[in-house]
Amino acid sequence: MFYFPFDFLILIAFGISLWASFRVRGTFQRYAGVPVHSGMTGYEAARRMLDMNGLHDVRVEPIAGQLTDHYDPVHRVVRLSEPVYGSASIAAVSVACHEVGHAVQHKESYPALVLRHKMVPVVNFASGIGPYLILIGFLLSLLDLAVLGVILFSAAVLFQLVTLPVEFNASSRARQMMLSMGFITGREDRDAARVLNAAALTYVAAALISVLQLLKFIAIIAGSRRE
Repeated sequence: MFYFPFDFLILIAFGISLWASFRVRGTFQRYAGVPVHSGMTGYEAARRMLDMNGLHDVRVEPIAGQLTDHYDPVHRVVRLSEPVYGSASIAAVSVACHEVGHAVQHKESYPALVLRHKMVPVVNFASGIGPYLILIGFLLSLLDLAVLGVILFSAAVLFQLVTLPVEFNASSRARQMMLSMGFITGREDRDAARVLNAAALTYVAAALISVLQLLKFIAIIAGSRRE
């Protein structure tokens, strides 16, 4: 339960996750200091991209913090962090358009996004109780309880895997729109890709950790049943 060969891989994945977190912050800070040729702020880019996609009713609002940017599908609001909202940098425009990418996905009922939204209630319950059931099941040798915990934990893992295409697709939409609408130049597209790819790596690392943990639990249960 407390040590298993998978633990070595999980530690490596945690290391990758830590590196990815530092990288996304470092990359954002680097390109937050690089002005975008169009002179467009994050807010202006988001507003224009929304309007071009017929999303006139979706608001763009500032939110406190850094890297707190997100799209709220319930209230239909794109919320941009303070360093993004009013800044005319490559980082700001890239992040703002990425979040609008999610709003466009919502409008078009992008399948992976629809699935992720439907999974939220289940995942909120499963992620809260699953790990406890696994722990109690292993400690008390109640394998059926541990199996139930693993099944619930699997829902959270699936949610993270479904998140990957959602994030990559939003970034792809952002880059295409930024270029076609003149928010960035062809040369700036390479820098925008660095900003977006750094952010995407954090999701990949999180998913990798979850998958490895799930495989560890499955292997332990399988070994216990053989015994």
